Amino acid sequence: MHKRSFTYLLGTQTMSNAADILYIMALVSLVFHETDSIFSSVLVPLLRMGAQMISGFLAPLILARFQLPFILFVSQLGQLAFFAVLLGHLWLAGTEPIWVIVFTMVAAMSFLDGWTTPARNALIPRLASGEELMRANSFVSVSDQTVQLAGWGLSGVLVAMLGSEKTLLVAGGLYMIALMFTSLIRDPLEGKAHYLLQPATRVRSGEDLASEAVSESGQGHYDLPPVQLEEMLHGPESESPALPPKRKKEILREGWSLIGASRRLKALIFMDMIDLLGGSVWVGAFTLAFAQQVLHKSEAWWGYINAAYFAGAIGGGIVVLACVKHLQPRLLPAMLAGMAGYGLLTAWYALNTLPPLTLLIVLLMGLPAEMSVVSRRTMMQMSVSVHDLPKVLSAQATLTSLTFCISLLLMGWIADHLGIVNLYLFSSLLTLIAVIYGIFTRRALDMSLTAAVAAAPSSK
Repeated sequence: MHKRSFTYLLGTQTMSNAADILYIMALVSLVFHETDSIFSSVLVPLLRMGAQMISGFLAPLILARFQLPFILFVSQLGQLAFFAVLLGHLWLAGTEPIWVIVFTMVAAMSFLDGWTTPARNALIPRLASGEELMRANSFVSVSDQTVQLAGWGLSGVLVAMLGSEKTLLVAGGLYMIALMFTSLIRDPLEGKAHYLLQPATRVRSGEDLASEAVSESGQGHYDLPPVQLEEMLHGPESESPALPPKRKKEILREGWSLIGASRRLKALIFMDMIDLLGGSVWVGAFTLAFAQQVLHKSEAWWGYINAAYFAGAIGGGIVVLACVKHLQPRLLPAMLAGMAGYGLLTAWYALNTLPPLTLLIVLLMGLPAEMSVVSRRTMMQMSVSVHDLPKVLSAQATLTSLTFCISLLLMGWIADHLGIVNLYLFSSLLTLIAVIYGIFTRRALDMSLTAAVAAAPSSK
C-alpha cells in the first residue's frame, strides 16, 4: 500500500465530509430562520443531490483527461472558492440575502463535489492491492461513519453555540485543511512530476491492454500491485503515446457500455440500486416519525437512534477491518450475508416497540451493513481495469443519486399512506429481494473473483 498518499486521501475526505455536514446544518438553519419556510430549507439537500447527479453524468469527460488527484484538487479548490463567495454574500447582505445567489453557490459546490466520490473510489485500488484493498476500503468506511456520527452530533451544538455564520467559518477552515491534504496526494500510476505541473493523465485505456488483462468479455481486472501496474501501463519513466481523440458522446457512454458488457457489474449495480431504494428510511424525517409514532418518545430519541446507528457502523467497520484476511477470499458470501443480516434486523426494528431494544437493534446493524458495503465496493473495484474504473464509478454515482431521489419520494408516499412501520418492513423486503437476486446471479458475481483474490499479492 502507498501509505502516505492513502493517509492524505483519508485526511482530505474526512475534512471535506466534516465541512459538508457543518455547512449544510448551518445553511439549513439560516435559511429556515430567515425565510420561515420548510420548502426553502428542503431546497438545500435537493439542490445538492440534483447537482451531484448531473456532475456524475458529466464526470467521465473530466476523468478521461486528468489525473485523479488533480480532479480532487480542482474540486476542493472550486468548492472553497464558491464557499468564500457564499460567505462573502451572507456577510454583506446581512439579514436580507439574495436567495438565488445562495442556492446557486450551493448547486455549484455540489456539482464539483460530484466528482470526488468516483475519483476517490477509483484512486483507492491504485494505492492498495490484494488484501490491502479491502483493508483500505474498511478504513474509508470507518472514517466516513465516524465523521457522520461526530458531525451530525456536534454540528447542532456548534450552530446553537456559535450561530450559523460562525459555524460556516469553521466549515471554511475545514475546507482549507482538506485542500492542503489533497495537494499532497500522488497517483502511483502517473509520472513523478506533480499533477499541478502535468495534470493530464498518462494511464492508457484498458482497451490497449485487453489481451493481457481481460478475464471476461467486456470485463477486465489487474492483479498486479500498483508499482508493477505502472510499468505495464506506460513504463516507469516514459510518456504514454497520444491517444486518438474521442467524441464527447462516446466518452460519456463508455462507463455505461462497460457496465452493460459485464454480467458481474450489472448484477452488483442492480443489487446496489434495489438495496438503496430502501436506504432512505434512515433519513431524519422517517427516524423522527418512528420515534414519535411507534416508540412514543420525544425528539431526543431521534438523536439516540442516529447515534446508535453510526456507532454500530463504526464498530462494524472495525470488526471488518480486523477480519480482512478471512473476508477477502469470501467477498461474495460476506456481501450476501451482510445484506441478509441487515434486512432481517430492519424488519425486527420495524416490529419492535421497546425503546431500549430499538437502540440495541440499530447498534447490531452496523456489522452486517459494513460487511455488505465494504465487500460490494471491493468487488466493484476488482471488476474493471484501473483506467476504466473511474468511468464505471461515475455511471454508478449517477444511478445512485437518481435512485436515492426516487427512494425519497417513494418512501415518503409509503410513510404517509401505509404508515411508518410498513415503511421499514418494505425497506427490509427490498434488501432481502436484493439478496435473493444475488443468490440467483452468484455465478456471474463470482466469475473470476476467486482467482483474482488468490492472485493478488498481499502487502506486509
